[in-house]
Amino acid sequence: MGRHCGRIATNHYHVSGVNHISETTWVVVAGGIHREGGMDRCNWALARHLIQRGDRVHLVCHHADANLLNGQSTTIHIVAKPARSFMLGGLLLSAAGRKIALEVSRLSPQTRVVINGGNCNWPDINWVHCVHHAWRHTESKSSRSFFRPKIRLYRRLSCRHERAALRRARILIANSERTRHDLIDALRIEPDRIHTVYPGVDSDFLPPSPARRIAARAWLGKSDQRLLVAFIGALGYDCNKGLDVLFSAWRVLCARPDWDADLIVAGDGKASEFWRRRIAESSMDKRVALLGFTNRIPDLLAATDLVVSPVRYESYGLNVAEAICCGVPAMVTQTAGVAERYPKQLRDLLLRNPEDVSELVEKLVKWRTAVIYWKEKIIPFSQALGEYTLEAMARQMASIIESNPCAELDTPGSEPGKTN
Repeated sequence: MGRHCGRIATNHYHVSGVNHISETTWVVVAGGIHREGGMDRCNWALARHLIQRGDRVHLVCHHADANLLNGQSTTIHIVAKPARSFMLGGLLLSAAGRKIALEVSRLSPQTRVVINGGNCNWPDINWVHCVHHAWRHTESKSSRSFFRPKIRLYRRLSCRHERAALRRARILIANSERTRHDLIDALRIEPDRIHTVYPGVDSDFLPPSPARRIAARAWLGKSDQRLLVAFIGALGYDCNKGLDVLFSAWRVLCARPDWDADLIVAGDGKASEFWRRRIAESSMDKRVALLGFTNRIPDLLAATDLVVSPVRYESYGLNVAEAICCGVPAMVTQTAGVAERYPKQLRDLLLRNPEDVSELVEKLVKWRTAVIYWKEKIIPFSQALGEYTLEAMARQMASIIESNPCAELDTPGSEPGKTN
């Protein structure tokens, strides 16, 4: 990975000499820094905020939005992901992040380094989007037997790297109170080191006009008379997102003559073909549609009447917040981080047990009998969430970080907190 100011640097590990660094310099290490995913979008918002206010910023990642480039103030260091492997890519990202953070910090003592969880061990700011130690891994029938040892190895490595990085961080930013408590309970992090900053919502997520809803329905090939329920999430070999429970509930509901809603599944992953086969074998292909990966989530939500997210573990749940901001009621497990923001009058939308198919069926039937009621009931919550934008989140992050002084390098050849 090489570096060229104002350009995307690729392919090499070497970081050439850095000159004329401004007083305020940042290094952000993240898998993705772009607008195509929830966690990635938050990283993008922080980077954009820092760049727009004139700071010098180094982004170390697998993929970044090229629109972040801003003359000589921005450097994007692209790190390879061999064979699209998260495990191999993560190891390379960690090494590259430490290398760049060390070199930039030597030249600019005021450098702030922001990492995500266990993706890079550096003792400054750790922005925690999930806690692997609190995530009980649940293997799905979709996972092939020869993949299972690899999945377990990846989890063990993730936990080990997470423990080392989180305990070393000087400041931790949790994306919810759920995450904050997990850091305290599972990893024994001191509470006074942790700050909670909820993810902001992109300004694209707004209640749709009638014309946009019609256009979104046409894109999906659905008439306005048909109710649509959406599931938004990655289709991986674990069943953490709860699609297995939702699909079981959907089969029960579709056996009823009065059930007139269709399910749209938006997301991609290694289990996509498994779900395609299972839907076809169950003769559910007319009631369940796999949309695959799409960057048109605002359009999907414009067409949707309800979002269902029966997650087993969710540190926050940005897809749920985005649905609410679009005026779409959302059912989510009550232990998800976003659920703590639900007002009392919306608690009936929360699922007590993500494993309970009967509970989900019951709640979906109750929603169907009062579709207009729930759409009107969420309006105040929708307006409140919509006021907290990605920019507001980034400003809050920067304010917290800058209120805590950065660590200095102990010696010219060492990382902060280490001795040669």
